[in-house]
Parts: sequence; C-alpha cells; structure tokens
Amino acid sequence: MATKLYPIGMQTFSEIREEDFLYVDKTEYIYRMSHTSGKYFFLSRPRRFGKSLLVSTFESYFEGKKELFKGLAIEKLEKEWTKYPVLHLSLAGGKHMEKDQLVRYLLYILKVNEEKFGIVNDSPDPNVRMLNLIKTAYEQTGQKVVVLIDEYDAPLLDVVHEDTSLDILREVMRNFYSPLKYSDRMLRFVFLTGITKFSQVSIFSELNNITNVSMDTEYAGICGITKEELVTEMHEDIQQMADVLGLSYDKTLEKLKENYDGYHFAWPSSDIFNPYSLLTCFSKRKVDSYWFGSGTPTYLLNMMRKYDFTPIDLGEQMDALKDDFDAATETMTTIMPLLYQSGYITIKNYDPETELYTLALPNKEVRIGLYRSMLPHYLAAKSAMCNTTVAKMSSLINKGNMDGALQLLKTFWETVPYCDNTDYEGHYQQTMYIIFALLTNFRILVEQHTSRGRTDITMETKDTIYVIELKFNKSAQEALDQINNKHYADAFALRGKTVEKIGMNFMIDEDKTIVLDWAKYSC
Repeated sequence: MATKLYPIGMQTFSEIREEDFLYVDKTEYIYRMSHTSGKYFFLSRPRRFGKSLLVSTFESYFEGKKELFKGLAIEKLEKEWTKYPVLHLSLAGGKHMEKDQLVRYLLYILKVNEEKFGIVNDSPDPNVRMLNLIKTAYEQTGQKVVVLIDEYDAPLLDVVHEDTSLDILREVMRNFYSPLKYSDRMLRFVFLTGITKFSQVSIFSELNNITNVSMDTEYAGICGITKEELVTEMHEDIQQMADVLGLSYDKTLEKLKENYDGYHFAWPSSDIFNPYSLLTCFSKRKVDSYWFGSGTPTYLLNMMRKYDFTPIDLGEQMDALKDDFDAATETMTTIMPLLYQSGYITIKNYDPETELYTLALPNKEVRIGLYRSMLPHYLAAKSAMCNTTVAKMSSLINKGNMDGALQLLKTFWETVPYCDNTDYEGHYQQTMYIIFALLTNFRILVEQHTSRGRTDITMETKDTIYVIELKFNKSAQEALDQINNKHYADAFALRGKTVEKIGMNFMIDEDKTIVLDWAKYSC
C-alpha cells in the first residue's frame, strides 16, 4: 500500500497537510511569485489541474500558517511569515446563472469574507461591498490585503458562444472587479486563476498592470505534475501500479505517459501530467479516462459547432503564433484559443526562427474523450452502438482480420438512420475519421500528403499500413482505383510493413438504408 492517501478532488491545502495526504511541493513557486516585481498576477490552466489548491496554498501562506509548510521548499526561503488579511473569492459556483442570480452570488461570497472581519454591509452593489471589504480589512489589521480570486471566468464560460448573454454577464464581472484598481495602495498581492483568457479591456478595463504568467517558463510546472516530480516523489506508486498491471516499471511509466502526459504550457517546459487523472489512476489502480469523464465540455462542443470545427481538424497538428492561440476569448476568430486554454490541445514544439508554436492533442485520454463526445453529433442515438462496434473492430484488426472488421462496420452503418444532412461525402469522411481515431491501438492519419495527393485515412498497425479512400454514391472500385492511379501507397513502400489499399463507398439505397461497400488490395 502507498504511504500516503491521494488528494483526489481536494482543494484545501490545510486539509491535505493536516491529514497527511500526498502533496506535490509547489511552494517554491508560491515564494517566487510573491517576491517578484508587481502585485497582480493571472494564471490560466485547464480544469482540475490544481488551480484551486494553488489558491488555497497562497491563502495559508499569506495567513502566516508556518506549521503547514514544515518540510516544504518554502520553509527554507521564508524568514518572516507575516500574517496578512486574505480575501478568498471563488467564482466556481457562479455557473449557469442569469444576471440577477450572478449578482446575488457575488454578494454571497462577499458576505462570507465580510464575516471574517465582523463586517455588516447591506449594499446591493457588489463593487461597493468589495471596496468596503478591502478598506475595512486593511484598516482593522494594519496590513495590506491579499485578494485571491479562483475561477474568475466561471460565470462566463457557459455563455461564451452567446454574444448577448456574454456581454451582460461580462459587464457584471467588470463591475465586480473594478475596486481592485482603486484599492491599489491597500493591496499586497492579487492572484486570479481561470481557464480562459478574457481581455483586460473587457473584464479588467481599469486594471492594466496584471502580469499573465500562464506561458512563462519559470511557472510552467506550477500546476500539474511534472515528469521529474512523478519519478522522484511517486516512484513507489509507479512500481505498485506496475505490479497490478503485470508490467515492468518502465512499461508502466510509458503507459502513464501515453494516457496522461504531454502537456506543455510554455516552451521549453518539462512534460506535465494531468494531476487529476494520474492520482485517480494510482488510487483506483486502473488506467482509464478520468479527467474527460469528470465533466462534459459543453461550452467547448458549442464553440466547435459555432466555428465549424471538425474531427479531422482536431486530429491535425496546428502551427500558430502565440497571439493566435493565447488570444482573448471574446476576440478570437478561431476555436484554437479555447482548445488550448481548456487543455484539449497543447504546445508540442516551438520554432524560434518563425516564432511558430506547434499545437496538438496532448495524450490518449483527451483524444478518445473528445472524439467520443463528438460522435453523437454525427451518429445521434447510435453512438453507443458505434463504441461497441469499434471495440470489436479493434480486436479483429489486431488479429489481422480487416475483412471481418469492415463487415462489422458495414452491419453497423445499416442500422444508422438516414437524414438529409448525411447526404454528402464529407459527413462520412468525418464520421469514419472519428471511428478510426477511436481504434486506440493504432496510428491514424487523415488527409496525409503524398507526392501525388492526399489520402483520406491512413491507419498503421504493428505490421500493416492501410491506405483508405472514401467515396459517396460512386463505387468502392473507383475509390481503390484512385489509390492506385495516384500512387498513394508508394509513400509507404520502404516502411517494411505490408501495405493494404482499401476503397470504400457509401450509398443510400431505395429504402433509405446507408450501404457501405469496399474493395481491398494487398501489396
């Protein structure tokens, strides 16, 4: 058994320390940020990446609770342990609200903080209450005030695709945050976290000196678990996991990396593991999809539809300048900033000459989770049956039985109801790409460039490469002929694997049944 309990879903630093839960030491970052130039800081990280725990750690530190930090890095750095008045305002509960509800919620979280200082204030205006709270806390204690705002953007995320509602709620939040500017002389430190980045003009219109540390290399590992932290602080946990899985230590580490690693929030940066998934995996002793299953990204799927972002787009690497993917949410012209800030794509490389970043899906957990969440948009009520079909197909392909896998696929498509928006080739290409992407044991490429054109789908197994061309209302043979005539398979001739060419054709018969036919050739 592990010597520590895992703090899954726990967000209170004092509770973790007092009850001896596993804590990955981030206190050097706490000291560094609180002893650098400036006093206003913003950090963007995906959900369940430890932002709330970080805020709670700041709270304990600024409240001077030295005993909680015994044995941690900051114990050797901090000499004074000054106690400051701390306002901890979490907007996490402000989701799915209309304007009046949101105002009442803001008044509630202000009241909770007012009670710490014995303040009674019945003003109906959140900005008045905030200003009075800071002023009174400062005057009562004789110390400058620390303001910690967690999930500052939570009230806005679910309406980010609705311009009218977004404008209304954004004005409420701008009014709420406005006292931070006028209270500058009374503030020691202000720290805000969130998932997305709204522009200072829209939210902090008068607070123009916020330092955004989200892409700073020195803070790259402030949230999440770095590979170095994993192999040093959780070596025993990896070995216990290896024993359960019947794998070697190195193979187990490789499996954890494949599923939960791959995040980079700056470049250069250590590999960052998703902390929620990794710790849940250790706790349950099972590799599974935990982060994606912990919350459906409704706002993300809504924005994908708004920007006509397809499964094929998601599967490709994207090159972009920093300003294109680290853009303010309300000014973005593509979905890339939201995908990046929400953790669904991440930095994979950087070219200093062009200043271009390469972005892609971080790991298997995110890839499978996103594609499964997109499947109902293409297959409606048949998405569950599709997942079952995919699992069976994967087993057959592993055994080299592609004909059996295609027959399963044919049978499945015959159960999918026809509707008008399925009457074009692109629909089947997108849906088939999702299906092949869900075949988790294989490498899938879409529209891969060759010297003579682009293949629709390429799938690589341990010993075979499948080159697949799709047609609609034509013939499987015509699709196969295109592979041959354009020599798509030539690009793989020197890979040392069997290459199979597969032409597929979708047709709608007179009974409005979707019919899949295929032709196959090995070379």
